[in-house]
Formats: sequence, structure tokens, C-alpha cells
Amino acid sequence: MGDGQSRRPTDTAEPPAQPGQTLAGLLDILDLERIEDNIFRGRSPDGGPQRVFGGQVAGQALVAAGRTVPEERHVHSLHAYFIRPGDPSVPIVYDVDRVRDGRSFTTRRVTAIQHGKAIFTLSASFHKEEPGLEHRVDMPDAPAPEELPTMRERLYTAFGRVPRFASWHPIELRPAGPLSFEVERDPSLSTTDNLVWLRMDGKLPADPMLHVCLMTYASDMTLLDTVLLRHGRSFAGISMASLDHAMWFHRPFRVDDWLLYAQETPAAGGARGLARGLVFTRDGELVCSVVQEGLLRVVDPDTGQGS
Repeated sequence: MGDGQSRRPTDTAEPPAQPGQTLAGLLDILDLERIEDNIFRGRSPDGGPQRVFGGQVAGQALVAAGRTVPEERHVHSLHAYFIRPGDPSVPIVYDVDRVRDGRSFTTRRVTAIQHGKAIFTLSASFHKEEPGLEHRVDMPDAPAPEELPTMRERLYTAFGRVPRFASWHPIELRPAGPLSFEVERDPSLSTTDNLVWLRMDGKLPADPMLHVCLMTYASDMTLLDTVLLRHGRSFAGISMASLDHAMWFHRPFRVDDWLLYAQETPAAGGARGLARGLVFTRDGELVCSVVQEGLLRVVDPDTGQGS
């Protein structure tokens, strides 16, 4: 990277936060209304994206599942499918199926519904704490987050404004490598790795389930960017959507502390791309693993349709 990306700039300013960017606003979005024992209702933020953000519906679905599980059982995995685009103008109903309540494991299946149709499904497994074997891979080398500008600062420097896709959430992102528009301008920057520091912009309660749900929300933010970085493309000219998403939670963590999201893309083809991510605490503990497949259609500039 050039010097302008290796340390925090002193001559750029990030514009003031909008209401949709606040942490209190995000916590409110994740605080679902309970309609019945197994039925919950959520909403989307004002001024958010034109369709429901995938991390939002995944985070809300996990909140719904968690509210039907004893507190001493912690989520260790989730598997989800994005079925239809969500409509941010109407509420989302979450229907929880109590699949299993065993001696050690609890399983829940959640269906998110809008306009009478399923837009998303999630299966989550919860486990009571037990001792056992432990190991982890090492965290990759990365500059400290304090040495890096925020993603919003870099976008503001490049475009004189923060695009809408980066302006409606309270998550501080500090990529250690190039952004997709930079790679498109300079293909020599293309990379198979995407290292991003992230944290919530504010202090949170100690509730472990809250931190897991917020990490689920954040995990959908930069994974498919990794595929674009590999191919020297930006969002322009690409139609993108999450298709499925899986996460495994290995150890407790806090999302109001810095976490390194180390991402890579092993394969792409058939208008789909696969991306994987490992999430580390600042002291090198692996706390979460993520895999996502997404739709990436190259759009014909003349027709505006996918190729």
C-alpha cells in the first residue's frame, strides 16, 4: 500500500454521523417485539439500504432464536439462506420452530416472513458450556487499527462524500488493504486476502448473546468484497446478493473491542462467489469462522441486465 493508506490521515474529516448510524439505533433494530411465544416482529432502519441488509435479517433471526433458549446455552453455529430480497418499508415477522431441546444442545429454526412469503431461513444450534480439547490457527499479520484510516474516511477522501452503502451503520471498519474501487483503478492491487479491523462505535453491555448477534450483523459487510478484490472489480457493473451464510462461534468475544476479520475467496464461478472469514481478537484468539456464497452477476452496461 502507499503511505496514504498505511497510517491515519491528518487532512481528511469524516462527515458527522446520521441517525441511522448510531449504535443505539442498531440496538433498537435488534430489540424485536414479541408477538407470541415463538413469533417476533422486527423492522428496518430509516434511511437504510433499498432492500433489507442481509446482516440485519440474520442478526434479528438469531435474536429471535436466542429468546427461546435458556441463557446458559450459547449459540455455537448458524446456517442461513437468503431466499428473497427483503422490503425495508414493512416489518419482518420471525417464526421460531423449537426443533430440539436436548440435554446438551438446543436447536432452533427461524423463518423470516414478509408479504406472506419466506424471505430468509436460519437454523441455529446452542450448547451448554463444556471443557474439551482446544487449538486455533494463528492470526495473520496486520497493521494495528490505530495506524489505519476508517473506510468512511477513505471513501470521503476519494469521492468527497460517503456513499450510501457505507453511511447507515454504526460499525467502524478499517481495511488494511485496498478497497474494491482502488483495485478497479489499479489492477496491480488485486489480492486474494481482505483484512479488515472492525468494532462497534460505542460501549456495550456484557451480554454474550448481544455481541454474537452484532457480529452476525457485521459479518455480512465485507465478505463478497473479497471476491471483487480478487478480480479487480468494484460494485459498479456488478449485481450482488448474499445467497447463504454460515457461522461458527468458538469463544466469547466483545464487538466493542477491535476484531480482525481475515477474509479470503477460494472459488468463484457460475455467477457465484465463495468467501471465507476468520475473526480474531486483538490478542490473537480465534473467536468466529464465517463462510458465505453470494451472487455476483456482471451487468451489461447497455441493458443494465445481468450477463
